[in-house]
Amino acid sequence: MAAALCSCVCVVADAQDVPAYRDAKLPVEDRVADLIGRMTLDEKVAQLEGTWQNRGIQKDVSQLFVDEKGAFLPERAGAVLKNGLGQVSRPSEQRGPRAMAEFSNTMQKWMKENTRLGIPILFHEECLHGHAALGGTSFPQAIALASTWDEALVQDIFRSVATEVRARGAQQCLAPVLDLARDPRWGRTEETYGEDPYLVSHIGLAAIRGFQGKGPNIDKSHVMATAKHFAVHGQPEGGTNVGPGNYSERVIREYFLKPFEAAVKEGHVQNVMASYNEIDGIPSHSNRHLLDQILRQEWGFDGLVVSDYFGITELRTIHHIVDSNEAAAKLALESGVDIELPFADAYRSLLEQVKQGNVSEDAVNHAAARVLRTKFITGLFDDPYVDPDYAEKITNSPEHQQLALKAAHEAIILLKNQGNLLPLDKSKYKQVAVIGPNAAEVHLGGYSNKPERGVSILDGVKQKLGSSSQVVYSEGCKITESLPDWDADKVMLGDPALNAKRIEDAVKVARRADVVILVLGENEQTSREAWAKNHLGDRDSLDLLGDQDKLAKEILATGKPTIVFLLHGRPNSINFIAEHVPAVLDGWYLGQESGTAAADVIFGDYNPGGKLAITVPRSVGQLPDYYYQKPSAKRGYLGSSTAPLFPFGWGLSYTTFKYANLRVAPDTIGSEGQTKVSVDITNTGAVRGDEVVQLYIHEKVSLVTRPVKELRGFHRVSLNPGETRTVEFTLGPKELAYLNREMQRAVEAGRFEIMAGGNSVDLISASLNVVNR
Repeated sequence: MAAALCSCVCVVADAQDVPAYRDAKLPVEDRVADLIGRMTLDEKVAQLEGTWQNRGIQKDVSQLFVDEKGAFLPERAGAVLKNGLGQVSRPSEQRGPRAMAEFSNTMQKWMKENTRLGIPILFHEECLHGHAALGGTSFPQAIALASTWDEALVQDIFRSVATEVRARGAQQCLAPVLDLARDPRWGRTEETYGEDPYLVSHIGLAAIRGFQGKGPNIDKSHVMATAKHFAVHGQPEGGTNVGPGNYSERVIREYFLKPFEAAVKEGHVQNVMASYNEIDGIPSHSNRHLLDQILRQEWGFDGLVVSDYFGITELRTIHHIVDSNEAAAKLALESGVDIELPFADAYRSLLEQVKQGNVSEDAVNHAAARVLRTKFITGLFDDPYVDPDYAEKITNSPEHQQLALKAAHEAIILLKNQGNLLPLDKSKYKQVAVIGPNAAEVHLGGYSNKPERGVSILDGVKQKLGSSSQVVYSEGCKITESLPDWDADKVMLGDPALNAKRIEDAVKVARRADVVILVLGENEQTSREAWAKNHLGDRDSLDLLGDQDKLAKEILATGKPTIVFLLHGRPNSINFIAEHVPAVLDGWYLGQESGTAAADVIFGDYNPGGKLAITVPRSVGQLPDYYYQKPSAKRGYLGSSTAPLFPFGWGLSYTTFKYANLRVAPDTIGSEGQTKVSVDITNTGAVRGDEVVQLYIHEKVSLVTRPVKELRGFHRVSLNPGETRTVEFTLGPKELAYLNREMQRAVEAGRFEIMAGGNSVDLISASLNVVNR
């Protein structure tokens, strides 16, 4: 080490104080290697540490370098940051666009001028469905974005999110979530792109490309994406967050890992976040097989593996596989976790552990090099500063507001429309009642902030109708007596006695109206991340809470035409509503433009074309209910049905579509061959509409059992009345292969059923033969 430092000093002198790592013309790898060679052990360990300057979370005041108002304190920074730092968590907290941009500039300038090597800091933010920061544009929740089935739209959305985040001075987003939501009891279902690995992969790739741009480096209009949570996080035991994901290697590789593999190999994602759960007794933050052998060696991932918040210390506090933070740090680092977030409760011990010979300095070097690489590829060494004026201009700009409205339009799903009650004719109804616990407030879902703009469904209807009709309102009932605060620990469910009175008031309002729009669902307290035993969000029932079914029954009893509009984060078992309410729309959480989009759909200014990205079960007794079941599953229930309430891919329109002429050409291929699948779709109704053409396959006979159907393609198309369009897909080894008995991916000879349609149930079919050649 002494010799290395001596040689570094000589190089610096010969280069007239311009070290190689400062040369923007050199390859990133050369710059990283040069810098690592100059760093002390203290400086390298510092790169493996994060900080979260949140006084409610960081209880060790000695680690704070901002005051109570968030102002940077140089004298404290001199003590805390003297050796540098890897990352800062969520600098947007308490700061609007300009304030965050100025804060990040201040910190970068201080690091450049007051640390020995001037290594910049990397800032990360939460960006699940928009920048979760003051003023940031709030797009529809992730499950709603998946319901658009529109890859181009999703890419545009996250490109706009990236511009907002980068303009404020951050370079990394902790998104997208690539978990498969295979148990809707899980409160984080809303954060996902649904249950299907193919759909999740493609929507996830669109998000990554939007975040990161064309690459290979990340320019100043883009940020690094973070694929999470790796892995098997979306079907926890009992449906409770962080529960074990104990599934076979075949199931894990065929389903849970597919979106992550696509993110690495096709999306070139720069960061991967380890998950909280265990697989086969091994928590992910200590799973070298997962983080190194599969992720790096098999897939060729060369980016950064970040811990989930507190995931390393939870090896001790929750999983009990170590008895100290020091042991947790050693195990996590050697398993492949490069940096500890949000702050270094465990990795701070690495300095002494290396000195004592308990941890290899090579392990620290490799992790530090990967952290430094992110700072080079994002351009931080060359230009770490941002323009506060631009940050203010781009945040929630008119263009982004229009994009949020477009996304909300495309996300809305028409579940039922008996007698074509929808769309409503504005001239026909002079008194419109908007009733329900979700009607008057803007519900954004988890990982949101205050966009400083928002339209509730009540407001959207009022704006739509103007003075032509009178809009009356009643809350009807409360889902929770407590405010729908995602961050608050305490949840008080709706009081039945109080709700009874609220329902009485709602019935009086409904009787005065010509039509009722009933806005129901869940809220940010009843479907959310359960991050602690005192902060829950998972459920053992999917029924509506807060006497909402009672409210619906009483409103229907008035005899008034009734529409239900659902806002929620998970599919609910709305059996009564599905049977008795003539028209049902599902919006999940639609973002800041919720009410405008909802009113446009309800009154016919936009024709809904969204499709379910997740199956809606009749009850928790049907779980697991994802559509790609094995042939032996779902034999039947005594006195009940195995059919879901609404199947995967379901979604109606104000027009109708006909599928015909499904063709497979050639209809016989070799195991390495490809074929083209085409299908004609016609708008057989009277208005223009969107349809998502879905392609499924099923191998009729296979040596390893295969699902009854699997999604292998989709296209969202818009058709005028009477218009016919031919939609084409390609099927080849990538789409047809599976893991055989030797756990090798191969295409097995045999006959495949090829199916196309507008959902996973109503399909037309043709055959494809695969032969050995």
